Amino acid sequence: MLGMSVVAVTILSLLAAPADSSANPVPTEKITLDIKTINGSGCPAGTATASADVASDNTSFTVRYSNFTAKAGGGASALDGRKNCQINVLVHVPQGFTYAIAEADYRGFAHIESGASTLEQANYYFAGTSPTARVRHTFPGPFHGQWRATDTTDVAALVFAPCGEDRNLNINAELRADDGTSTGSTFIEMDSEHANVDTVYHFAWKNC
Repeated sequence: MLGMSVVAVTILSLLAAPADSSANPVPTEKITLDIKTINGSGCPAGTATASADVASDNTSFTVRYSNFTAKAGGGASALDGRKNCQINVLVHVPQGFTYAIAEADYRGFAHIESGASTLEQANYYFAGTSPTARVRHTFPGPFHGQWRATDTTDVAALVFAPCGEDRNLNINAELRADDGTSTGSTFIEMDSEHANVDTVYHFAWKNC
């Protein structure tokens, strides 16, 4: 088994220059975030939870899942091979600012048999707007350990929340496992029981 982490980095747009963070200062007032709803086959009501915390410098927030796992082989059913979890959150933004999601770091744990594969993909959108494109990160076996996938959105593709409005942010993450030609059990998870598997969303701020 491979003992190293797998890193997949996807640039959603390659045409524009990087954002200049100094041109759009981060608000100093403490940002708060409330999870409104959690649902999906990977986090059904009463069996899974999620929590979220904003970084002290207001540059990002962290989401932690529990029991969010897709698995294949070893007696797993077809339904076990594809799981999703959608979290609806409200970010309370200080007056005069708005935000977009500039980068997302997804981390988890996986055991992937030789001949099997797993997949992570996610998107997000504000209420009343179209979802962002799903970016697929595929991890082949054999592998055992922590995986990581990073989605980076260039400045030209950033989708900002409307100024002066409270718009809930929907985060929809999906995990898949495919046993392929393997004969053993394969799984991929984002589960807070394992260390260092938090999902981190990085803000891009803009003055209104």
